[in-house]
Amino acid sequence: MTNLRIGVMYDRDWVPEELPAFARRAEALGADDLWVVEDLRWNGGVSAAAVALGATERLRVGIGIAPAPLRSPALLAMELATLARVFPGRLVAGIGHGVREWMEQVGVAPRSPLALLEETITAVRALLHGERVTVDGREVRINGIELVHPPAEPPPLVAGVVRPRSLELSGRVADGTLIAEGHGPRDLERIRALLAKGGAGDDHTLNVFAFACVGDDPEEVARTLHPHTEGHGAWLGRPQEEVFTVSGDAAGAAARIDALRESGADTVVLRFVGAEPLRQLEAVLEAARR
Repeated sequence: MTNLRIGVMYDRDWVPEELPAFARRAEALGADDLWVVEDLRWNGGVSAAAVALGATERLRVGIGIAPAPLRSPALLAMELATLARVFPGRLVAGIGHGVREWMEQVGVAPRSPLALLEETITAVRALLHGERVTVDGREVRINGIELVHPPAEPPPLVAGVVRPRSLELSGRVADGTLIAEGHGPRDLERIRALLAKGGAGDDHTLNVFAFACVGDDPEEVARTLHPHTEGHGAWLGRPQEEVFTVSGDAAGAAARIDALRESGADTVVLRFVGAEPLRQLEAVLEAARR
């Protein structure tokens, strides 16, 4: 699996006080990435990233994803710049639309989610590169702001998006794209085409989240995955059996990771379900190395 990064998600349902130890163990096992989650009511993505970065030495940490409506572009750039300066080369920042219902709950749902996401990513990138930024957009207003301490190595900005127009937008303005759980190799081929239509070059990274369950009992693995794939299939609008997972015994799970790599994934982030996620991670990493 040359050049593929294998990461692990710290699930939003896991308590934040256990994140430091989890991150240290994931790093010791040889994971390339650890991704934290920012969903309304759960944990803050920037603060969780700071905790994981501070607890480890080499692990790359991804924020998956900061909802653009919930984050001022100027404040988000300030937060990311701080982390990027203290932990250079170890941060990836995901930005997305946010769940519409949740954004309405807190009164920040935009008139145009597409415009907001594009203007946010564009403004944050410019600020992180030390530019003086003025935006008079459809959703974002910034008047002559520049960071006092921009990072020497700006972190990549990846768009966490699903739908075709948003994927084209990501290809146009982001450094990479973050794909939600459930998408398999055939989906990645379609997604790559949409990103290219938006203007993505060869350096545009494709980062894929995947539900994962590793075990020697196929029936137990299927039972463990069932509630997750059922709900996610409804969200994706596809039958449950078409929700792609990294699952099976360790060798089988590693083979499914490799299938994603062959279809264009640069990073695969495993969202483990079931008992002992770190044991499952260890098993799949060992199989992938073999």
